[in-house]
Amino acid sequence: MAHARMRLFCRAIGLLVVLSSALAGRAAADVLPSQPITLLDGRLVIGGEGSVSVSPSDPGYFNFTDYNHNALRLVRLGVTAALSAGRHVTVLTEIRTENWDALRPYALYVRVRPWTRHAFDIQAGRIPPVFGAFSRRPYDADNPLVGTPLAYQYLTSLRADALPASADDLLRMRGRGWYASYPIGSSDGGHGLPLVTAFRWDTGIEVSVGDRMQPVSLSVAVTNGTLSNPLVGDDNAGKQLSGRVEWRPVPGLIVGASGARGPFVARAASNALPAGVPRDGLTQTAFGVDAEYSSGYWLVRGEAIVSRWRVPPVSAPFITSPLQAVSAFVEGRYTILPGVYLAGRVDHLGFSTITGSAGPETWDAPVTRFEVGGGYSLQRNVLLKLAFQHDSRDTVRVPTASLAVAQLSFWF
Repeated sequence: MAHARMRLFCRAIGLLVVLSSALAGRAAADVLPSQPITLLDGRLVIGGEGSVSVSPSDPGYFNFTDYNHNALRLVRLGVTAALSAGRHVTVLTEIRTENWDALRPYALYVRVRPWTRHAFDIQAGRIPPVFGAFSRRPYDADNPLVGTPLAYQYLTSLRADALPASADDLLRMRGRGWYASYPIGSSDGGHGLPLVTAFRWDTGIEVSVGDRMQPVSLSVAVTNGTLSNPLVGDDNAGKQLSGRVEWRPVPGLIVGASGARGPFVARAASNALPAGVPRDGLTQTAFGVDAEYSSGYWLVRGEAIVSRWRVPPVSAPFITSPLQAVSAFVEGRYTILPGVYLAGRVDHLGFSTITGSAGPETWDAPVTRFEVGGGYSLQRNVLLKLAFQHDSRDTVRVPTASLAVAQLSFWF
């Protein structure tokens, strides 16, 4: 079986190389669009992106996402459109499909700019996230590697539609975020929640003041879901409040801070709680700091996020304190030749301790990820990446995985 997977991977790599060679030819410039398409006298602008990522299968489910896809074995296609309805109003959307699943509206919102001379926007609908740095650059061209930082992709064992009754229930699912089950709420097994998902946007209203041309900018949003579980329709009659401030003290340096708080437990799960158990305050609270510095051939980024979820104490051994997760990563990119770069990322996700029948233990299994690789621009908007990723986790079942991955991406 391992040899068959490796043969399949090698064939996929060979296919990417053939495609890359074809795209590198002069004929590609005549076939592939190199910039957004403009229609209706400039009022409608259409863009798009596509990527193919291939790797061997992930035996530890380290790279599974909240769409039950492997982020390293993914075909993603997306079309964006911006329709201007005058100087003050623009309608924006992005429609995506992953691995040929159903088309999904990744984004669909109205942006209103009351004053054209001032950087002040109001956005309503399925809106861009305001929390964190990586969530604001989710496209393959903005990611120097192929993998996604743990905070934005890795599935913890906590769910929004099913709850543990005790610390033992939670500890039994330790390190099994791709398929966890609990006695309260949904009786079906399902995937857990990441700290912040990079694969869905939330629905609500957002106000932004300032932009990247100014030293300070601020964004605040009220949404139906939470960072770990964005929603189209509200499932618990609660709203999340999130915000972010960015500071650009000198050219090349960006420093940001983010915060968010909102109820994350679905109404069906909270209604299933026994009588007398509090149903209020079942919230996710998160804080984040990030920094980016670029100079010459170098780009260095770092981000740290702390997330706390409150779950109800139902039965002994009780979960009496918030479940905390702390994630941090540092990544760097160095351009060695025009169109050629090397990159690397060090990433860790840790969890707080709870006390079960067998004693204290982290409520989920800590994870560390290393990824190194590079990219080659076949043309301005066609990028080939090769990377190697190593994951390790504090569990007995599949504690490590080492994966080679290749990605070909295109955008216009």
